[in-house]
Amino acid sequence: MCGIYLTNIPFEKNEIVDKLKSIEYRGPDNLGYEKVNDVSFGHLRLAILDLDERSNQPYSFDHLKIVFNGEIYNFEDIKKELVELGYTFDTTSDTEVLIKGFSEWGKEILPKLNGMFAFAIYDAKNNTVFCARDRMGVKPFFYYWKDGNFEICSQLRPLINLESKIAKEAVSIYLDCGYIPSPYSIIENIYKLPPGNFMEIDLEKKIKTISEFWNLKPVKIRNISYDEAKKELHELLIDAVKIRLQSDVPLGAFLSGGIDSALVSAIASKISKSPVNTFTIGFEDPKFDESKVAAQFAAIIGSNHTETICGPNDALEMMAKFVKAYDEPFADSSALPSLLLNSITKQHVTVALSGDGGDESFIGYWHLLLVEKFKKIAFIPYPIRKLLNKFNWHKVLKTRPETIKGILGAKDENELIVRIFTSFDSLQKNQDLSWIKHYKIFENLAKEPLQRAADLNIKLWLENDSNVKVDRASMASSVEVRSPFLDYRIIEFARTLPLQYRYKNGITKKIVRDILSEYIPESVFNQPKKGFAIPLGNWIRNELKKEIVENLNDEFLSSVPNLDVQKFKKQMNLHMENKYDYSFSIWKLFVLSKWYKEFNFK
Repeated sequence: MCGIYLTNIPFEKNEIVDKLKSIEYRGPDNLGYEKVNDVSFGHLRLAILDLDERSNQPYSFDHLKIVFNGEIYNFEDIKKELVELGYTFDTTSDTEVLIKGFSEWGKEILPKLNGMFAFAIYDAKNNTVFCARDRMGVKPFFYYWKDGNFEICSQLRPLINLESKIAKEAVSIYLDCGYIPSPYSIIENIYKLPPGNFMEIDLEKKIKTISEFWNLKPVKIRNISYDEAKKELHELLIDAVKIRLQSDVPLGAFLSGGIDSALVSAIASKISKSPVNTFTIGFEDPKFDESKVAAQFAAIIGSNHTETICGPNDALEMMAKFVKAYDEPFADSSALPSLLLNSITKQHVTVALSGDGGDESFIGYWHLLLVEKFKKIAFIPYPIRKLLNKFNWHKVLKTRPETIKGILGAKDENELIVRIFTSFDSLQKNQDLSWIKHYKIFENLAKEPLQRAADLNIKLWLENDSNVKVDRASMASSVEVRSPFLDYRIIEFARTLPLQYRYKNGITKKIVRDILSEYIPESVFNQPKKGFAIPLGNWIRNELKKEIVENLNDEFLSSVPNLDVQKFKKQMNLHMENKYDYSFSIWKLFVLSKWYKEFNFK
């Protein structure tokens, strides 16, 4: 796990070193710098495999030089292929396998890779750069591009300078989502390389091309029995965990009260020759606390368990670290306990397995089930639903008006799916959803609307929220997180299963639950899900209120492009009066205000 940097802009060495030091936590074990022709390389290393300095980067082979962030879990298999072709190896690292594999196969190496990765390879003979990002976007990839000049980095901070300007379109998207999805970034002329894509730069012609090497495909349901599906998925999960246990440093696992992390930890415990270290975070508020359930899991699987309780003061203490680590506005408040969890984890291990990705593939999120509820009113003609929308249903149903209006006002299932991920919490004055064109693929992937919702969840939320949260929170403490459920083989397999194997009679993640029952009794894990959320609504009304009110003043609010200030003020008042929960809206603006201050934007 590392930080990468590459540019053809003529910075001095000390300037590039300073840029890298601003995100040094991504790789505290070594800072590498080299220059070839007009291309400068920088690399921050967190040593996981082959701890020797011979595996430091930038790494060279023949006329190629690479900077690489991530892990190639099947690198030993690829290495065997290369040995049969006559290659020899000087290290035991996956970096050497990657660069020599590229030398042999070029871009055709990408389908061979099973892992999380973001890398850039400079070809000194042809004066070209080849870059790629993993299928699920686990590893970040930012790049600046203007008139043939480029800068590539694992994070945004080193690319921001005194001339940087806020991208107003990106702010509008943030007001919808609470994050900024690829290919956008908060800064003009800086972009994110989308997952499953590669970029080729011709430095002579000063042109770049971006192409796709992987994406979700139209669903083809397999003719497979439930028992066969369960057996095959179980075998895939065992292998996904096994290949993620490769490490030359101490390794553990995150263990919440959820079934995904429980299954990953249970499988790891069964495979491992020694007890696995597990880590959980709980909350003082029992409505949000899953630590007692996690402790039960740990006792059953026999792990060495560490528990940490997070209170509002801990969250306040994490805010400074949050703004440093998340150098682009990011409003998922579970980032705060994630930062705390990783800081505790680092005291014991350097690598941690997680259960991230299970909800996306196996229909585990409540908001996806809104699509099922929509079926009950879809028969009502849209014009009639528009009329019904004028009635104050929220007072009868005791929920926020935006949610009811969003459901009733959707023209069809696809519009509802988009609204689930955007409009319900939009703060835009003039809403513009044209950016969703980058994610329209979900509309044509599956017949079942629930699967289409899950697909958009994978393409939009998983990459741009969940994976960002995990990467920044873990890297802030120099921890590498590996997620077996994000193995592309599992994601592809899950989408071929009949929907009822994953969601049936109100039971989410059915097949995952049934596999877990082979390790942990159902009576233990079948408890109400609380998720990895903090009691943010209460904290905003109490412990965080003073700082939030000070930051969200009229001067700041008026500076936010396309913000519906009056709508927001109304929401904030209703929240403070404890009439409705608008914590997400308030947190979005609070985080944005902290980001403005961090980077001196007005």
